[in-house]
Amino acid sequence: MKTTERRFDIDWLRVIAIGFLIIYHVGFVFLPWGVFIGFIQNGESINSLWKPMSMLNIWRIPLLFFVSGMGVCFAIRRRSWKQLILERTRRILVPFLFGILCIVPLHLLVWQFYYKQDISYSLQVSHLWFLANIFIYVLVLSPLFFYLKKNESGKISRSLKRVFGTPLGLLITIAVFVIEALLLQPETFETYSMTLHGFLLGLLAFLFGFIIVHAGEGFWNNVSKWSWLLLLLAAALYTFRLIKFDLLAPHYLKAIESMLWIFTIFGFGYRYLNHPGKALSYLSQAVYPVYILHMIFLYVGSYLIVPLEISALVKLFLVLAFTFIGSFACYEWIVRRITFLRPVFGLKTIKKA
Repeated sequence: MKTTERRFDIDWLRVIAIGFLIIYHVGFVFLPWGVFIGFIQNGESINSLWKPMSMLNIWRIPLLFFVSGMGVCFAIRRRSWKQLILERTRRILVPFLFGILCIVPLHLLVWQFYYKQDISYSLQVSHLWFLANIFIYVLVLSPLFFYLKKNESGKISRSLKRVFGTPLGLLITIAVFVIEALLLQPETFETYSMTLHGFLLGLLAFLFGFIIVHAGEGFWNNVSKWSWLLLLLAAALYTFRLIKFDLLAPHYLKAIESMLWIFTIFGFGYRYLNHPGKALSYLSQAVYPVYILHMIFLYVGSYLIVPLEISALVKLFLVLAFTFIGSFACYEWIVRRITFLRPVFGLKTIKKA
């Protein structure tokens, strides 16, 4: 398979990662500290949710940064530097600015109504911080990316292909993220939003995502070949973190576990998901607007469902369903069909015949 071909597995991983992100956000409604990080909180907690959530937490955001860097590597194959910046401005910066002006204030209003606070229009980045980081990474790393593109047969590119064609590439990647964790010593490894640790970890993941695609098929053959071993190691580290440290393991262990989960996902994705389909065609377009919209429906769903006199588990599934159905319905019947809304949600405008 040539690296110039479309990689459907990477498209699938982006869809799956954002799906997990939405599920993760819904989970906070049913944890005892959800209210302290801005979520409407159910009176009865489901503390057992934190165990699977803590497994997701150390790789869900880094995976998205990896995939975003990979996307840029594919994009620059047919774009100049100016074209890339203009395209990423349209796809990332415009939805980010629209989101903090028009989307985030809506779910903050729901919060204010629910907790009977003073009603005010509030500008916050909220869940859209990820977009700001991505746009900065594109600006900062573009000179390096286009240098590698221009010198694809040069010494650096040949070295990258040689190293990432062996398991040494996996070990180097893990080592870099371990060093980042040891040097910064963040208060919590999993706090990525609006922190120096989150910014640098995202920058490294974005960079390595680009490098992995640039280096060719060797990396993908390795993670596919060793995917079961990688899964076993990742699961073992998670189990060790759960039993030995009650999930509060040292940051360097979390960094290793995070990379092992991500390599596992890449390996199985490359093996089983690299094929087109109608579902992928639809979801790959829908997932970005759904990501931007989902907090509104999560908060509205929480506002309506949390006060009900039913079990917490039933509420969890109802809020989850409300969030996904509402977000996709809004995309399908409003965002997708109204021409002037498409660009502010990162979609291409439809050319009239």
